[in-house]
Amino acid sequence: MTRRSHARHGRGFFTVGIHQPKRSDNVGSLWRSASLYGAALVFTVGARYTRQGSDTPNTPAHVPLIHFADVEDLVAHLPHGCPLVGVELDEQARPLSNYVHPARAAYLLGAEDHGLPPAVLKRCHELVQIECPASWSMNVACAGTVILWDRHRKAGAR
Repeated sequence: MTRRSHARHGRGFFTVGIHQPKRSDNVGSLWRSASLYGAALVFTVGARYTRQGSDTPNTPAHVPLIHFADVEDLVAHLPHGCPLVGVELDEQARPLSNYVHPARAAYLLGAEDHGLPPAVLKRCHELVQIECPASWSMNVACAGTVILWDRHRKAGAR
């Protein structure tokens, strides 16, 4: 059994996306990580993705990418029982180190230059943040990869 098919045999599913991504290479990098960790799909909110030449494993052939016009469109199309988990540096966000990932989840990250706006944070069912010694934000593709790795690591502990 391949690593990818093994990830799909567990219960639940997850997806990850970026709200108003500034650069398509961040979407591409997150998309590749999502494929490695077994995401059901990847999405963007408020901006479209242009395929990049660095996508050597042809990720679109393995993990779909969908686009939502805005956060209301995303929330309206969330699968049943799938919470929207905002990933943001926010006082109300739970630290990732002790966060328990839901069996089904849609993780939403904001672009590095503005993060998730307050109106979007209000639409999230849960908020989580990655603890970091520096006070500024992490690259969005890197932050998404950390979230996916943490989900993977904690799922192996169950």
